[in-house]
Amino acid sequence: MIASANGRPRWAGSLAATGLGLLCSATLAHASAGAGSGAPASTVEVLLRWLPFLLQGFAFNLVISALAMAFGTLLGALLGLGLIGRSRAVRLLSGWTMNLFRNAPRLVILFMCMYLIPFRFRLGGETIVLAGWAKAVLGLSLAVMANVAEIVRGAVQSVPTTQWEAGEAFAFGRRQILWSIILPQCAKRMLPPWMSLYAIITMDTVLVSILGIGEVMTLTGEALSAENRPDLLLPFYGFVLLLFFAYCYPIARWTARLERRYAVVG
Repeated sequence: MIASANGRPRWAGSLAATGLGLLCSATLAHASAGAGSGAPASTVEVLLRWLPFLLQGFAFNLVISALAMAFGTLLGALLGLGLIGRSRAVRLLSGWTMNLFRNAPRLVILFMCMYLIPFRFRLGGETIVLAGWAKAVLGLSLAVMANVAEIVRGAVQSVPTTQWEAGEAFAFGRRQILWSIILPQCAKRMLPPWMSLYAIITMDTVLVSILGIGEVMTLTGEALSAENRPDLLLPFYGFVLLLFFAYCYPIARWTARLERRYAVVG
């Protein structure tokens, strides 16, 4: 863990500074609200009252990001193997698919999934209802798929060609070399960028609020509408910021540590 001069982790100091800033903002907002004729509840009291509601929304953000990473990683691994396949047609198709979803804005992908995929359809005589959050997971999964495919291709290409030659010397086929020799060496190299992608996707889950899905940003807006107090905007959205910071920043520091540990020398 990265430590400061006094032995404490640097991220802990940053987290404390952010929390102190939000506390000061809440205090100022409460002071400005109390200056009026009425006596509204303090910002801290209101925030604590809505805390379970907001945490429920944030937990939904984490569920969406976890599902998107799971499906996207599976699809991306297959797409990445297609990028290094022997068939030129497969490589071209995989390359176009990767570039399309990797360079497309994620909000556009989410809107396409939301409005182009029907909410209900019949399959084998049964009516399948597809919830909005499932479409959001699909949209984010496509973005994950494209990035994981590039991670897989880069990791495989980073393995020295001597490893392929060694496998051929033992009369291994291409598939045996790939699964028994190459991919096991790629696992550690793929982990840091995969973790970084997970942190990015977790932060991008707030985009689904535009589609009306009840995650933390949507629920924060509902809470603010119920309170009808403009002075609560900064404390509430600052709290959402703090939630994502507290969750994603340690992942970023851990990712940097793994990158140094698994750095390829030479």
